[in-house]
Amino acid sequence: MQAVQFENYGGPEVLHLAEVDEPQAGPGRVRIRVKAATVNPYDYKQRSGMMARGATPAAPIVPGLDAAGVVDQVGEGVTGVDVGDEVFGLGSATYAEYAVLRAWAPKPAGLGWGEAAGLGVAGETSLRALGLLGLRPGQTLLVHGAAGGVGQAAVQVAVAEGLRVIGTASEANHDLLRSLGAEPTTYGEGLVERVATLAPDGVDGVFDTAGSQTGDLIAIVDDPAQVVTIAAYGAAELGARFTGGGGDASAALAKIAELAASGALRVTLARSFDLGEAAAAHALSESRKADGKLVLTVG
Repeated sequence: MQAVQFENYGGPEVLHLAEVDEPQAGPGRVRIRVKAATVNPYDYKQRSGMMARGATPAAPIVPGLDAAGVVDQVGEGVTGVDVGDEVFGLGSATYAEYAVLRAWAPKPAGLGWGEAAGLGVAGETSLRALGLLGLRPGQTLLVHGAAGGVGQAAVQVAVAEGLRVIGTASEANHDLLRSLGAEPTTYGEGLVERVATLAPDGVDGVFDTAGSQTGDLIAIVDDPAQVVTIAAYGAAELGARFTGGGGDASAALAKIAELAASGALRVTLARSFDLGEAAAAHALSESRKADGKLVLTVG
């Protein structure tokens, strides 16, 4: 099968199409014929070697954490899904014609393949972060970096759960945030004061998707532990909480599917690329100028 891979860390140009062996669905897994895969920020961080601590890849790496497609192989012990079912979910090496998923849910009928692929990482991450914050209906959440793929999902999930949401983004994206149910403000200098003006009674929790202004985000809440981040790797040293995984991903995806099917959660696609254009997709992702999800279409 064809897949995107890289043998050495570097810029987007290290990505290329290659013929690789098809993966097989082991116990508790399903394999899909990929229709669309999402390009997430983790992917370019992995490709650049940012998390490799100076090591070199031991073998060629196929990036990708989520995808949508048609089940064509069901692993031992898997129930509730059959060959031919349309699903989206989380896995690995999803920049490929076939990929194995570790967690999945039925694709909402009204969504295209790109939108469905964009539900996986963004939806599960949002539910996990909000679960850690444990906010109640009527409380106030600040989403820092609310116009990105995860940020948009978090805003919509929070609104569906009855939270008041303030979101940071550039002014060009303020109308987008309003359409999702958030009250927008800009990031950068003066953030603490701007949020205090919008929420004079205080903010109950912060979800940071941007990895910036950690000190300001902590100053906005009463307790640093009320800040949960997926992007500020040193935030724990300041008392904030970093989350990179864990929890019941299958249950999270089932809930995300319900929200998407009901219209309470929609995916904004910034741009779609053919599988062979992964380098261009990574360049756009790394520029942080994509206001929505980037997807690779397959077939």
